[in-house]
Amino acid sequence: MARLDSKFFLRDTVTAAQDLLGRYLIRNDGGEHIVCRITETEAYVGAIDKACHAYGGRRTPRTETLYAAPGTSYVYLIYGMYSCLNFVTGPEGEASAILVRGCVPVYNADAAARRRFGVAVSEMTAYQRKNFMNGPGKLCKGLSIDRTLNGLPLGNGLLDLAWDLPEYGLPRRPDDMPFHTGKRVGIDYAEEAVDFPWRFWIDE
Repeated sequence: MARLDSKFFLRDTVTAAQDLLGRYLIRNDGGEHIVCRITETEAYVGAIDKACHAYGGRRTPRTETLYAAPGTSYVYLIYGMYSCLNFVTGPEGEASAILVRGCVPVYNADAAARRRFGVAVSEMTAYQRKNFMNGPGKLCKGLSIDRTLNGLPLGNGLLDLAWDLPEYGLPRRPDDMPFHTGKRVGIDYAEEAVDFPWRFWIDE
């Protein structure tokens, strides 16, 4: 397995958010491994982005992880109940990150389905299949990601990223893989930042 390291995230956040598409997210939950292909991301750039939790240099117990080293996992709650997984980008201390908005299970999907819906993939309804892990809270539930994973560095063994996974027959994505660009979701409060085209996704 060729893992992504901190150098992958030590660069422009928007570029890294595009490049994270099609990479593999590996979750080790109690010794059970689930692998997903990342299909949707959003970029958040603290210095100029009113949608970012750390806009204007804001530092609180919640946002402190955003100032950590590149590649650190930043997990926070929305509506007090749904976890969202991010990876810190740029130099340490600059507070930018990529939100992982969607993914598709490509190994051990049944384990994700049990965590998400309490059934195997073969037992899922059409609605459940359509809404399996196509949102940040949905994918975190399917992978059992919560605040206990906040602040972990890459290579921690519980949550990792990889270029390819030949042991599972999963190849590296093409360098010229096409993707879509649009506005981010659920940030109506963010004034001009609402219009930043910083959401990226690929066709499943």
